[in-house]
Amino acid sequence: MTLSELKFIVAVAKEKNFRRAADKCFVSQPALSLAIKKLEEELKVLLFERNRTEVKITPIGEKIINQAIVVLDEASKLKDISNKGQEQLNTPLKVGLIYSVAPYLLPLIIPVLRKKTPEMPLDVEENITKNLEVALKNGSIEAAVIALPFEIPGTECIPLYDEEFNVVVPTNHAWAKKKEIVAKDLSTEKVLLLNNEHCFSEQVVEACPELSKKSEVLQGNSLETIRNMVASNLGISVLPKTATAINYNNPLVKVIPFKKPVPFRRIAIAYRKSTVRMEAIEKFVMALKDIKSNNIKIF
Repeated sequence: MTLSELKFIVAVAKEKNFRRAADKCFVSQPALSLAIKKLEEELKVLLFERNRTEVKITPIGEKIINQAIVVLDEASKLKDISNKGQEQLNTPLKVGLIYSVAPYLLPLIIPVLRKKTPEMPLDVEENITKNLEVALKNGSIEAAVIALPFEIPGTECIPLYDEEFNVVVPTNHAWAKKKEIVAKDLSTEKVLLLNNEHCFSEQVVEACPELSKKSEVLQGNSLETIRNMVASNLGISVLPKTATAINYNNPLVKVIPFKKPVPFRRIAIAYRKSTVRMEAIEKFVMALKDIKSNNIKIF
């Protein structure tokens, strides 16, 4: 069974005439008739009732022809996919980003991409890692900016940057005058973290295992909420370095670096191995390299 044979039976069904169908398909009538007979023998059914004056579609032939129309329509979509692959920088790139990255990375990378790939806007989805994993698998996004590890079958990752963590405390806190914080000392304080759905909280706990034993760990829904909770004197917290850049400063919050070894996370972009947008993804990666080369001190 071939797509050409399916095209032939659809043409005959439409024209109700083998000769006109052959003309529409740019083949000879004997070649078209032979191809349809071959298909009927393969399927072991009669698709058309033929006589000298007319061609009638059999009941089973009507069902098969309707399905053939669907198959041909789906096959034509392969060309659309191919065109997208060939014109990767002329269509939006659907990218998912975890909540703890999106608000801080997007304002930096979008202006660069606007200059480099003006016809390729970012179609952005913010979500938690497990939801981005599903979206990447089912094709609703083409890439995902996540924190490693991200070991999902059928995907590849390109590391983007390593991001250190910083401690944030209220300005009236006893630690506010410290120049650096030892990670294990967090276990003596009331610590504010994102809720358990967010992978960033897991990364903080991994960096300071004593936190997993604490009973007094408050949770928030976003890093900005956490920052404001710290400003309100509810406790201290740990934020990624991008979230403590100067433009996010709060006069009621003091940012303090960790003592070496400094806890960090590795941010990467994940994509399906079968992607047809590799050039577009590489442009995203190159845009980030341009940001880093311009000495923006957040990575």
